[in-house]
Amino acid sequence: MSNAHKDVAEGLRLIFEGIRHLQGNCGTRHRFTIDGRLVGDIGELIAEREFEIRLDEVSRADYDAVTERTGQNVQIKAGFKNSLTFKKIPELYLGLRLNEDGSHEVVFNGPGEVIAREIKARAGFGEKLLSVSMSKLRALNAQVEPSQRISARRSC
Repeated sequence: MSNAHKDVAEGLRLIFEGIRHLQGNCGTRHRFTIDGRLVGDIGELIAEREFEIRLDEVSRADYDAVTERTGQNVQIKAGFKNSLTFKKIPELYLGLRLNEDGSHEVVFNGPGEVIAREIKARAGFGEKLLSVSMSKLRALNAQVEPSQRISARRSC
């Protein structure tokens, strides 16, 4: 095996070691599979631990959780890049920017309508996934009233 392939093999070994750690230590419905669900599952895990939400036990189209206090539907999006996706107008939208060091930033927490008002003129709105930049989500998040946000869990 060449050195280049050894580097790839070591990288994959570390990824799968991390997946096994998540599967063994973060007992939720998530499987943390490498097939494209990994980032979403991690985002949902972070959201569940940080906010007063209850994740769906069975996946639903367009939603991932409900708020514990009011039962409002929540769509959770997470990513490592500079944008998140948006398609249909969710009741509440929680957008997380994940970082390689394990930290994260809440870039949007509030009604999906706030985002929809900003992007509704774009081609494909409501029909296909549209990319919304993290900077745009941060700016829109500043417009959300505290009473419209998903409540954070209180620390013990």
